[in-house]
Amino acid sequence: MKVKCLDGKELEVQQNESGLDLAKKISISLAKKCVAYKLNGHIYDLNRPICEEGDFVLILEGDKESYDVLNHSTSHLMAQAIQHLYPNAKFGFGPSIDEGFYYDVDFEEPITDADLSKIEKEMQKISSQALPIVREEVSKEEALSIFKDNPYKVELINGIEGTISLYRQGDFVDLCAGPHLEKTSQIKHFKLLSLAGAYWRGNSSNKQLTRIYGTSFFSAKELQDHLTILEERKKRDHRKIGKELGLFMMSDYGPGLPFWLPKGYTLRRTLEDYWLEYHKKNGYVVIESPIMLSKQLWETSGHWDHYKEDMYITMVDDNEFAIKPMNCPGAILVYKNSLHSYKDLPLRIAELGHVHRHEASGALNGLFRVRTFTQDDAHTLLAPEQIEEEIARIIKIYDHMYSLFGLDYSIELSTRPEDNYIGDIKTWDIAEAALAKACKDTGHSFKINPGDGAFYGPKLDFKLKDSMNRIWQCGTVQLDMQLPGRFDCTYVDKNGNKACPVMIHRACFGSLERFIAIITENFAGAFPTWLAPVQVNILPVSPTAHIEFSTQLKERLESLKVRVELDNREEKLGYRLRESSVNKIPYTLVIGDKEVENNQVTYRVIGSSQQITVSVDEFIDLLMKEIDTKALRK
Repeated sequence: MKVKCLDGKELEVQQNESGLDLAKKISISLAKKCVAYKLNGHIYDLNRPICEEGDFVLILEGDKESYDVLNHSTSHLMAQAIQHLYPNAKFGFGPSIDEGFYYDVDFEEPITDADLSKIEKEMQKISSQALPIVREEVSKEEALSIFKDNPYKVELINGIEGTISLYRQGDFVDLCAGPHLEKTSQIKHFKLLSLAGAYWRGNSSNKQLTRIYGTSFFSAKELQDHLTILEERKKRDHRKIGKELGLFMMSDYGPGLPFWLPKGYTLRRTLEDYWLEYHKKNGYVVIESPIMLSKQLWETSGHWDHYKEDMYITMVDDNEFAIKPMNCPGAILVYKNSLHSYKDLPLRIAELGHVHRHEASGALNGLFRVRTFTQDDAHTLLAPEQIEEEIARIIKIYDHMYSLFGLDYSIELSTRPEDNYIGDIKTWDIAEAALAKACKDTGHSFKINPGDGAFYGPKLDFKLKDSMNRIWQCGTVQLDMQLPGRFDCTYVDKNGNKACPVMIHRACFGSLERFIAIITENFAGAFPTWLAPVQVNILPVSPTAHIEFSTQLKERLESLKVRVELDNREEKLGYRLRESSVNKIPYTLVIGDKEVENNQVTYRVIGSSQQITVSVDEFIDLLMKEIDTKALRK
């Protein structure tokens, strides 16, 4: 039996040889860095025998997959420590996640953050014992016997068909598919981070378990660097900054329903105005559709069957109506309001649509997860032969819009769900191929995300990376070859025949609320000048001697539509300068005798202690250039 390595070299595999055996054949030093191996796209424990021919890849410390293996193994280490300290605890799920792991545990008595250090200490003790982590395969009957006292594992086992795998380390055994590290001593650099409540299997009708979050790395430096980033993220929490800068508020009278305060509304409206202007320049018509529409519309669209549980429903004149969770049916009705020929296509319909979704109360999180939000939607109806060109055009729009905020991104192609989808498989295959080709034609690589498409079509998901190395799901491009047909949408083609258009759903920011939360944390509240709620703050040194010049300067800036404040309080200049900095105002101007005499300003840029004196005209020129070009501050 042979396997092929990444470099094309073929390796002979003897019976019962493992991934580790092959790694040693290649290089002893390489084998020491191995964590697992991948065969034909599947990841296996390093010491598992190779059972088939195919493409062989060693997973080394530092590879992305290696952290999944490490963190999953650390979740088991934590569970073993908990079992020692709390013998009656019962375990649910314990997966690896982005940047760490968690385990859901049913404790007899609640634990607190203070207990985490005790669990960590026991984990370190188990790690030092270098216990082998051993995979076993058992029948369903054996598994049920082993976990008979754990109702969560019993429920999971009853849902598994075929052979069941377990992992043992010392006196601990867990139901798990793996893969894992070879021994506990490979798990050295970890930290338990926080506690949260989590309903079993995400169902609020089930018991709430204690979810313990942690993270694990291959070196002490990696762990410390990550903990430093986590501390910085706390400082940048958009909920904290939003309160400090007066951007938004929440009320117990409306959970998940944000209130925009004056400065936050200014920021939001500036973002909306830019979005509208840019889309009009790029061939979009802008509409506004009703916030509530009848049940019959949602039945036709398919949302009633696929999304009813997340919709707010009410009665109007003895008929059921739903507050819209999506904007697409409204765009469809606008399209059907007129007759169309192939010459009208692509028809690009844009809308800043206000939608509502019934999110679980436990999932609400500042502006990241709310129950009402504004989608920056656009729905393009077009002929099938226009798909690739239009998607390429959309990707270029996203390139431009994300670059304004200094955000890099990657693309995932989400394909047809396993079930609960509409349309035939052949149509889905055509749509998925069109999205893939558009990415390649614009020079963008992408990752396949199998089964995560919308119920009506595949999609491209745009994952943004912020200044804290976090990944956010924002933009989408969804190809829909189903909905126009369900609404009997037509156009007259080149041959004079009626044809059904294809629809592209797309949102660049995704939701304005969530995007504002992301950029608030990305910029730590120090927004680019064009977006900042207050762009200039004028500080007269003397509230009396310099007020006239300062007032005239304020009026001149306001005439240029600059958002400016004048801080004329009876406070020391140093205090007012510090407060201007705390409020993240891009430019703070100091006006004293010299400035009044010479028609000058002395300005300080946010984040710098340097003071620069220039003429009023020079300052206005540099300010307006920065605003007009929407430049990022260096």
